Amino acid sequence: MVRDPRATSSADGNSVTRREVLIAGSTVAALTGASGRALAADRGVPLARPNRDYTPVVVPNGAKLPWKIAGGAKVFHMVAEEVDHEMAPGLKVRCWGYNGRVHGPVIEAVEGDRVRIYVTNRLPAPTTVHWHGVLLPNGMDGVGGLTQKAIAPGETFKYEFTLRQSGTCMYHSHHDEMTQMALGLTGLFVIHPRRPKTRADRDFAIMLHEWRIDPGARRPNPNEMTEFNMLTMNARAFPGTAPLVVRTGQRVRIRIGNLSAMDHHPIHLHGYQFRITETDAGPLPESAQWPETTVLVPVGSTRTVEFVADAPGDWALHCHMTHHVMNQMGHGVPNLIGVKPGQLDERVRKVLPGYMTMGQTGMADMGDMGMPVPPNSIPMLGGKGKHDTITMGGMFTILKVRDGLKGYGDPGWYENPAGTLATTAAADDLRRDGVDPGKAPVIEDDAG
Repeated sequence: MVRDPRATSSADGNSVTRREVLIAGSTVAALTGASGRALAADRGVPLARPNRDYTPVVVPNGAKLPWKIAGGAKVFHMVAEEVDHEMAPGLKVRCWGYNGRVHGPVIEAVEGDRVRIYVTNRLPAPTTVHWHGVLLPNGMDGVGGLTQKAIAPGETFKYEFTLRQSGTCMYHSHHDEMTQMALGLTGLFVIHPRRPKTRADRDFAIMLHEWRIDPGARRPNPNEMTEFNMLTMNARAFPGTAPLVVRTGQRVRIRIGNLSAMDHHPIHLHGYQFRITETDAGPLPESAQWPETTVLVPVGSTRTVEFVADAPGDWALHCHMTHHVMNQMGHGVPNLIGVKPGQLDERVRKVLPGYMTMGQTGMADMGDMGMPVPPNSIPMLGGKGKHDTITMGGMFTILKVRDGLKGYGDPGWYENPAGTLATTAAADDLRRDGVDPGKAPVIEDDAG
């Protein structure tokens, strides 16, 4: 195809000609809103442009689906296929995804856009795509057998509809869901408002998911119902998760979708209070928003939070279910807390060289031990930190807020200003404050 010399380029590399913009503007004028009213105010308004009309989302460890303009619509092409994917350094798995990605790339569009989405099936099984939370005609809903025939291997289907809403939606297979979603056929669908009331400076999109991957295995087990052992953000587990990098003073939006098989996830942010501004049904009016430090994201739902990044530092962002910040954790491990092994290790090493009793004081030392693990497996927890090993895994990442950032690459570890870092207590401080480390204060019952 010969490129129109009058073409302009969107911020994310999509080519749009002036003629196509005018066609898209005419199309927008003919669209109807969620309430059925014509978008009269949009008559003649050209296609919304990234960075001018909206702030494009950022997808840590992920990507966005490219688009082009044709026939007055934004055209996307999704390919369902097997994908080799690394969840964390040392753990590679064979999943099902879209366009070589797990999860599928984020689809990003604007309220009022006409979208045309082609889906090619390169899987060994039939599939469909359901546009989760999107308001659309029944025949475009993507439920295999109910609203359409399944897409057979080798076939390409076309979905086409007008976006009559704004908000954070999702997409996923709706054919043999248990198998296909468990193997990774999910993604986020972000629809920006045509006239946003507020603009975020940094707009992050994160998909939550849970998997069962036995040590040494390369294929997630879709039959698992309870004992999930890999919990991920954008299909990556700590220490493989990328940080969220923000400049001090910026307005931050974090969109979180959950297409886990069974579990809701309470996502907690350190150092900040945020407001819950959106659910999967769209924006919440300001009077209905409330402050939180933890947002519960139910299965099959999205939640969006916003705050101003006014506190520099390295702040944890993670699921607060403690087993969800572990990697490949086994549920059949005996409880060894408090066990004193004595000479056991020395005796067992005569039969099993290298044996070491573990877990009698907890799991925190695992990240430092460097013990061998089965092939294609990773330790249950542990990633490099500035001061020590970060004894976390799974659904854990870091919000890095810095003064005067010039770009959004990883800025490294935060340098704490003098007097703001917890350290070993000095003897002079203990004497001054009357604290005896060898003697605990006497606590009396509160009689009320």
